[in-house]
Amino acid sequence: MKRLCRATMLLLLLAGCASMDVPEGGPAEIRAMAIPAFRAGSELTRFGALEFLGGLELSSSNSLLGAMSAIRFRPDQRQFISVLDTGHWLTGTIERDEEGRLEGIAEARIEPMIDRDGRTDAGKGAMDAEGLALRDGKVLVSYEQRHRVDIYPDPGFETSRPEGSIPILIPRKQLRSNRSLEALMIAPRSSPLAGAAVIVAEDSLDEQGNMLAAILDGPLQGRFTVRHYDDFDASDGVFLPGGDLLLLERRFDLAHGIGMRIRRIAGADIRPDAVVDGEVIFQANSSDQIDNMEGIDAFRAPDGTIHLILVSDDNHSILQRSLMLEFRLRDETLISRN
Repeated sequence: MKRLCRATMLLLLLAGCASMDVPEGGPAEIRAMAIPAFRAGSELTRFGALEFLGGLELSSSNSLLGAMSAIRFRPDQRQFISVLDTGHWLTGTIERDEEGRLEGIAEARIEPMIDRDGRTDAGKGAMDAEGLALRDGKVLVSYEQRHRVDIYPDPGFETSRPEGSIPILIPRKQLRSNRSLEALMIAPRSSPLAGAAVIVAEDSLDEQGNMLAAILDGPLQGRFTVRHYDDFDASDGVFLPGGDLLLLERRFDLAHGIGMRIRRIAGADIRPDAVVDGEVIFQANSSDQIDNMEGIDAFRAPDGTIHLILVSDDNHSILQRSLMLEFRLRDETLISRN
């Protein structure tokens, strides 16, 4: 019964959050509490194809902190950009301890996003930012409710209106208002997709029950779908250097509670009219240190291994947490392909 009540409360929180007083944007002091173990009471560090390296629970006196939907790191692997689904940018720099584990966030700023008319619209509406990607001196952002992918200049995105938009290719009438353009990724230049932007809808499905998706530009431009099963919905994704896609998915229902998984989808399978699927390389549930996991990014660490950073959307709820988790990709077959 306790599990059912907790699940019911979380379901309501995920469906919508209470209104809040919105301060002006600017510097944000972020407090970080270390998460030493991924599974409470366990010394395990290996989970599926991933090795847990550490994590942070984030908080701030600035009430804008939260609702993180996506994160992308700069080439220095320290500076990052994140979008909040309240219509804000979050930028900052991660700090590490002497052993290289996540320790905190410095130089953080939260700024309101500016729409194409030069206005700010904090809250879930015209600026419900969900996906984020960096490409060729531009910042791309995908939005729900008013479905689109806007293009911002980089540098200067924090104080600029969009320079334009990329056609999303998916008919808007097929997209659910609050369950649409959740994942936005850039394929490697060396892959068959040749640096294309790719989107996957969260829970907007075709007649066969598959998630709608599209390659927005490049030589293979066109629509495809992603197999949808076990009630997991896409929340973000990132391409590995070799061209395979890691798709982050989450699940919340009364039977299972909260959960997340990562599927590896072969890059060669992503093409117009395809229905793609892939092996689950990682899965976690309420027994682990997760929340409403919405963002993922990957980078090659100095030792040559692939690291993943995941963040959660706390819906500005006191019953949820803003998390940043770091893993190392340990599956040798995946590493050899990338």
